[in-house]
Formats: sequence, structure tokens, C-alpha cells
Amino acid sequence: MMRASQRAWLILVSMAALAAIALVAAVACGSTGCRAVPADILWALRLPRALSAFAVGGLLALAGALMQILLRNPLADPYVLGVSGGAAAGAMTAMLLAPVALMTWSVHLGALAGALLATALLFGLARGALLHLVAAVSGVRLILTGVMIAAGFGACMTLILSLAPDARLRGMIFWLMGDLDNNLLYAPACVALVLAVAWACVNAARLNVLSHGDAAAQLLGVPVVRLRAVTLLVASVATAAAVAVAGTIGFVGLVVPHALRMVFGHDQRLLLPASALGGGIALVLADLLARTVVAPTQLPVGVITALVGVPVFLFLLGRGRA
Repeated sequence: MMRASQRAWLILVSMAALAAIALVAAVACGSTGCRAVPADILWALRLPRALSAFAVGGLLALAGALMQILLRNPLADPYVLGVSGGAAAGAMTAMLLAPVALMTWSVHLGALAGALLATALLFGLARGALLHLVAAVSGVRLILTGVMIAAGFGACMTLILSLAPDARLRGMIFWLMGDLDNNLLYAPACVALVLAVAWACVNAARLNVLSHGDAAAQLLGVPVVRLRAVTLLVASVATAAAVAVAGTIGFVGLVVPHALRMVFGHDQRLLLPASALGGGIALVLADLLARTVVAPTQLPVGVITALVGVPVFLFLLGRGRA
């Protein structure tokens, strides 16, 4: 029989090959169909956009997998703790106030600043929950803290939308549904993905123990409080990086880890890198659909992930596996 390590490597290599195929398809096809286009369009537009989609999808799926371990809640996703709300509020503030000439960079920097502010608020307000070793209690406190942070930023977004001039309102709404047009930060996003996956792989064995309970992990010598804090920080920063690049894109961080867990099991040494690859593949293909399904009009990629993610998640719930 095939050893577990050999099976894991085979799965990861197969998913990496699928990721390469998805990236090639995203570069080769566009709103004009799968036909030859000038090289500058391939290298300056399609490849950066495909890499942005892969990095953002990988970051969201990995963050979702980490949040589900940390909170032991199958409904946890990268947006449950309010980080995306902070990023969206920051980006929309930049859209409202920034001059047109600096709009693109201002949106990215505003989103990143808002996400980091939300992360700082979360750590400041939920410090007691991170130190608490009763998983059910600490998980509920973290979620409630995140929900309140998200509600506060949601009120800020409503205020910004009500004050925004008509000329900028469409751009704000489009960004809120996921926008991969501005791919200036694809390289930092790819670096963030590599660093997050490297940390997850190094700590996967400890996360396996943590998933069985804080008390048991502490008895086995795992530094529970530090591991939980760093896991939350990695998931939050990964979400911040993804949202700063592409806006709010739902369901990738919720559905992809669930689907892979059904197929591959609960071993985090396989599930975490597979989630990063699976999320990247899912968002690259979703973006390809968004660019081609009603070409030459482009849909927000968040519309595609929602249209696919909702029935998939309902199917998982119906089977009792979610």
C-alpha cells in the first residue's frame, strides 16, 4: 500500500499541476476568447491578473482553514473576525477622498491600513479570549468580538456610500464585490502566500494537536497561547493582504477547506498546503469565468464565487458533512 507521506506528495504534486493548467488557461483566454493576442497583453495584463487571482484565492483558503482550526467552528471563514470590513472601509475612504491621479495606489494602501487597524482592534479587544484555555468560551468571544468590529466598519461603509458622489459610487460597489483589475500588488501577494504556507507547513503538526483541544495540546508540550495568537495573526494578515489586492471575495475561504477536508481528511500537514493550492485554482477559474461568460463585459469575481459557493455549501450541509 502507498504510504501516507507518498500519498500526500502525490496529491500536492497533482494539485500543483492543476494550478499550472489553470494559470495557463487564464493567460491564454480572455474577453476576446482563446485566441492569439499581443505579447504585451499577455505579460502586462493577463499574467499579473492570473497570479493575483491565484495568490488571493490561496491566501483566503489558507486563512479559512486556519480560522476553522483556531475556532473549531465549521462556519469560520477569513471574514468572520472583521478584517475584511476594516479593509473595505479603508479602501472606500480612499476612493472617497483620494485624488484621481493617486486612486489606484490609495485604494490598495487604504485597504491594507483598514485591515491592519481591524487586526489591531481584534488583538486588543480579544486578548483575554486568546489566553483562555476553554475552547468553546474563547472561540465564542473571538467570534463575537469580530462580529462587533465588522458591524462597526459596516456602519462606516454605509456612511461613506451615502456621502459618495455618483462618479465614484459604481467603483466602490464593484470593489466590494471583488475586483482583480488593479493587479499592481500581485508580487507582494505572492510573497505573502509563500510565507503563510511556509509557516503553516512548519507548524502543521502542532496545529494537528491543537485541533483536538487546548488542554490536551498543553499536556503534550504545545505552547497553546502563543500558537493560537500567531495562528490568528497569520490568518488576519493573509486576509488583509488578499482584501487589499482584490476587495472582498466570499466563499473561497469557507467552501474550499470544507471540500478538501471531505476528500483528504483532517491531517493539517496535507490540508493546509492543499487549501492554498485549491483556493488559488478556484479563484483563477472563477476569474476566468468572470472575464469570459458575458464577454466583453466583465463581472465582479465575487459574483462568480457566490453563485458557485452557495449551492456547493448547501450541498455540503445537506449531506451533513459541513
